[in-house]
Amino acid sequence: MRTSTMLKNWMCSLSARIWLTSIVLLAISLTAMSAAVIFSFERFPSRTLGRHEQSLYANGVAHGIQFNAAGRPISVHLPDEDAWLIELVPNDLKYRVLDAQGKILLRSDLSLDDTPWTTDKLDLTAGKFERVLIGARPYYLSTLQVRHGSDIFYAQAATSARLSAVIVDQKVRAIPKSVNITFLTATLIFGLTLMLAAHRVMKPLREVSRAAARISPRNLAARLASDGVPSEIKPLIDGFNAALERIENGYLVQQQFLAAAAHELQTPLTLIRGQIELQPEIKNQDLLFREIDLMSRQVRQLLHLAEVSEAQNFTFALVDSVEVVQEVAEYLRRKADQKSVLLQVAVKLAPAPIWADRSALFILLKNIVENAVHVSQAHSTVTVIVDGASIEIRDQGPGIQQEYLPFLFKRFWRAPGAKHDGAGLGLAICKEIAMAHEWRLTVSNLVSGARFVLWL
Repeated sequence: MRTSTMLKNWMCSLSARIWLTSIVLLAISLTAMSAAVIFSFERFPSRTLGRHEQSLYANGVAHGIQFNAAGRPISVHLPDEDAWLIELVPNDLKYRVLDAQGKILLRSDLSLDDTPWTTDKLDLTAGKFERVLIGARPYYLSTLQVRHGSDIFYAQAATSARLSAVIVDQKVRAIPKSVNITFLTATLIFGLTLMLAAHRVMKPLREVSRAAARISPRNLAARLASDGVPSEIKPLIDGFNAALERIENGYLVQQQFLAAAAHELQTPLTLIRGQIELQPEIKNQDLLFREIDLMSRQVRQLLHLAEVSEAQNFTFALVDSVEVVQEVAEYLRRKADQKSVLLQVAVKLAPAPIWADRSALFILLKNIVENAVHVSQAHSTVTVIVDGASIEIRDQGPGIQQEYLPFLFKRFWRAPGAKHDGAGLGLAICKEIAMAHEWRLTVSNLVSGARFVLWL
């Protein structure tokens, strides 16, 4: 399953598309070239390979002429293959060496007559490939001009059409196989080298992608580096960085507004409560106090949310998590007693000190335990369990409906029909604190009640 997923991801990648496109284009190009070569040799073997073989033979004769001290040709030294063929089939492979007047100076077979092999003048036929009749048999003739000092000589090489056809046929047969092997080898080598090249070329993009994946609301100040990125991708990187800057500015404005609004509201609420307390004639004071206290609690939560959303607001040090849990229990003891809820702490394994912000850990645990007390019925129990790797809070309330679990940690979200007061910020604050400490915060239902686990 994992292998198929990796293969699917690779097939959807840009490097895979470049690789596949290049392989297809190479295959099409090589196929067209191979087809052209094979078609040329199959349809016109004498004009292609035959001409090439005749040219090699004629050049061998011209370069093999040996001269004496007087500058006259005395012999022809041929390559071993040509010399062997002349001895084997003297009637099919012939040569002559002539002077400028057409007098024959050397010949491959002394028994040959002096009949000219072409009716044209030697200087006009030099460098040409002709089909002629020699002794009523068809031959391919090549004439080359040879200069030695101030003298000019001509080397004529003749191959019978029959021998040329045999040589061409032997060589043409191997061409399709050679072309196919070359085609497959070139494709394999090109495919492997292109894969390595594409992997290397895409390295800057992979690094940029990993850097982008690490950006979160807690490090919006980070920017993507464009060093080594192809010029076609740089506008995308610049646009992404500009969008990050706009998001960061908007996020900062939001946090500043939350903090400013909370500070501005806190003082008037305190004054209003004090003024009501000083005027006993005001009716329904308990109801007013309840509403003011609820608003004050929401203001404090807004302050906490603004504080925990900024990394620089945390002060990290070694913290004893058991002490913090016990402080939370003591802080909420009175509220638990008012609801006749038993709040207890169980330490299974004394953990080592953890690196954390003590006040932030206190707020996180306090919010969860306070919610557990709120949802618990009278004479039920809320338990905080501490061990070496986690802090677990259990209640015996009604639990959390399964469809609500994904929304618990969203800001300002409250379950439909929730009975206790609140603005839906408590668990969002807990999530922010956990993220800042790189902890995990999970929630699940029990047979009776719910369980929150903070994984340290």
